[in-house]
Amino acid sequence: MDFFLDTADVNEVKELVDTGLINGITTNPTLIAKSGRAFKDVIIEMCELIDGPVSAEVAALDYETMLVEGKKLADLHERVAVKVPLTPAGLRVCKELSDDGIMVNVTLCFSPLQALLAAKAGATFISPFVGRMDDIGHDGMDLITDIREIYENYVDLETCILAASIRHPLHVLQAAKAGADIATIPPKVLHQLYHHPMTDRGIDAFVKDWASTGQTI
Repeated sequence: MDFFLDTADVNEVKELVDTGLINGITTNPTLIAKSGRAFKDVIIEMCELIDGPVSAEVAALDYETMLVEGKKLADLHERVAVKVPLTPAGLRVCKELSDDGIMVNVTLCFSPLQALLAAKAGATFISPFVGRMDDIGHDGMDLITDIREIYENYVDLETCILAASIRHPLHVLQAAKAGADIATIPPKVLHQLYHHPMTDRGIDAFVKDWASTGQTI
C-alpha cells in the first residue's frame, strides 16, 4: 500500500518526505485555505519535493470552466494529478483529461457505483471518503471492500483505490486489509502509526540494560 500525505503545509512535507515512506500528496480547498498561501505556489513546491503525484483540485463545477482549470493545473508540473468532483461534469472532464494522458483523481466518492463510473471515465485514482461515511452511520470500509471487489472483476480497469478521509490509525489498517491501493493520511495520523506502548517500554528497558554494561559500540 502506498501512503500519500494529506496536507497543504509544505513544512510537513519537508519533514516527512525524508522518511522514504511518502509516495504522493493530496490537497483540497480546505487544506489550501488553512495554509494561507497561494495555491499554485504550494502545488509547485510540493511537486519539487516529492517523486510522486500531487493532487490539486479544480474550483469550478461546470464542465467548461473545470476543463480549463484542469489543464492549467496539469501545466503546473508533470506530477500534478487533477482532482475533480464525482459529478457528471467532473467525470466528463476526467475522461477528456485522462485521454490526454493527464492523471486525474476523482474525489468525493460515496458509493461503489460512483467508483465504477470514475473507472470507466479513466480516473487514475478514485477517492472514497471512509471517515465521512462513518460520520453518517455507515461503515466506510465496506465501501472500500465493495469497490475492490468490483474492480477485481474487470482487468481492464486500472483505477487505483485511494482511501481518503482517514481519521485514525485503525482506518489505515482496515484500508490495507480491504485492499486499498493507497491511503491518504494526515501528518498527525502518520506519526501515530509509529507508536505502540510496548515498543516504547522495550526501548526503555534496552537502554537501561545497555547502560548498565558500561560498553560502547
